[in-house]
Amino acid sequence: MGPTALLRTLASARQKLFRRPEGLVSCLEKVEQAIAALHYRNHRSMSIQKIPVDAIQKIQKYVQQVLSIPESENHPRFPSSLEELDDGDAPDSLDALGDWFKAASVIEADSPAPNTEGSWFLSSINPGDALLKLPGLRLKPGFRLVTYLNRNGKDGVGATWAVPEAMSTTALLEIAIGRSGDRHQPPHPEGALSDVMLAATGDRSPASFVVASILARELRELGALGASCNWSVHRLVQALPTQVKWDWQVAAIQDLSPKVRIFPDGRAAVEFFTCRVAAPINLFRHLDQYPANSYQPAHADRVVAIATR
Repeated sequence: MGPTALLRTLASARQKLFRRPEGLVSCLEKVEQAIAALHYRNHRSMSIQKIPVDAIQKIQKYVQQVLSIPESENHPRFPSSLEELDDGDAPDSLDALGDWFKAASVIEADSPAPNTEGSWFLSSINPGDALLKLPGLRLKPGFRLVTYLNRNGKDGVGATWAVPEAMSTTALLEIAIGRSGDRHQPPHPEGALSDVMLAATGDRSPASFVVASILARELRELGALGASCNWSVHRLVQALPTQVKWDWQVAAIQDLSPKVRIFPDGRAAVEFFTCRVAAPINLFRHLDQYPANSYQPAHADRVVAIATR
């Protein structure tokens, strides 16, 4: 008999014994309180799960490898004449050979090509590949993830969308470029979902929500270069770094381990901490809250401690 059923049985027995000696009723009340407390502790311990930070780091590393943008798109370079294609530019690997041919190929005059002049172009990568092997999370059937890039000197930004496969042809995706503006007005392809994570689905396990929290940030950072980088200068932590002194902005947090809580109604929450390793060096608390029917989280990223010398 489980705790809930036992509570119901005891409540029934208590009603039958309400005319019995007061000591017996008091004893039953104490038993009920103990079982209720046990039920609460069991429920709480089952619904909150700690996740090893090294496991999350491995997931993050895998996602970053899959989402790696070719050098020819990160730093486009085109020879201005055939004379520039001398022996000094010879590729030294098959990967470099592929980039070399991309750079040297003939581009249509009206085709949005990789450039460093601040014009948007379509990336050759397939961000959806990141969901092929992630635990508990996958791409919904019928969708494709596409990424647009914008490069201006050494700076760069990106925009990733989830688009229905039927509307993801190169011709249709490039139409959106014609309606784009500067780096703050990226292309918005027709039929794209308002948030890329709306195209994700999974088994609603604790691991799936941790994966979703990391993936959402990696996709949001995808294409960022130079001063536009943000998430890429954060490092996951499970203990307070000791290289510097910390000025807490909240009550000191003792347990920095990543955690997942699954609520009875299907909602979920993920909490983890990162250290920003570029100035200003801060300790961040990240809290993502997931609705019962989606992997689109509501993010709350807050500085909880500031590094002092």
